Amino acid sequence: MLKSFGLSLAVLALVLMPALAAEVGDDGLHKEEWFSMTFRDVSEDIAAAQTEGKRLAIIFEQRGCIYCREMHEKILSDPEVRDYIKANYMVVQYNMFGDEEVTDTDGEVLTEKSAARKWGYIFTPTIVFLPEELDEKVPVSKAAVATMPGAFGKLTFLNMFRWVREKGYGGGEHFQVYHARIVNELRAAGKLEE
Repeated sequence: MLKSFGLSLAVLALVLMPALAAEVGDDGLHKEEWFSMTFRDVSEDIAAAQTEGKRLAIIFEQRGCIYCREMHEKILSDPEVRDYIKANYMVVQYNMFGDEEVTDTDGEVLTEKSAARKWGYIFTPTIVFLPEELDEKVPVSKAAVATMPGAFGKLTFLNMFRWVREKGYGGGEHFQVYHARIVNELRAAGKLEE
């Protein structure tokens, strides 16, 4: 009896597992239904985000990136992370090796892959946080207020989005100091799982 119950649970887990996996598009990138589909004109995207009371974040990914998959399946699927980002950011996905047209903040028209090269982004995922107001004479890489290269755990990931939203980049508290303070506050309150 116990053996058949265990087998039933295993079968149920296998049936439900595909529902938990992140959807993959024709370009091989993992997709979130709340990512914004735009013409990838960065100046226009910043303006559109502002209209919604949000900030623009560009995320570079690539086909087969295990860290991108983990980010989608473990971090972006977490309701706390997902809901915070959806409420505060317009996220536009770029393919590190893609050929879709991109218009840089300085007006130069590029492909996704040539934009990644121009801006110096070589890791996936890389998340680029843009300012609320733009100097249109500089490219994205110089206009960005922060960049998160690579994959991080939930708290670091979420704290970066919070730090940018709170404009920590303009003040005296470096991100690492901000993050350590949040971790210590959660630990002191007994709210940090270790």
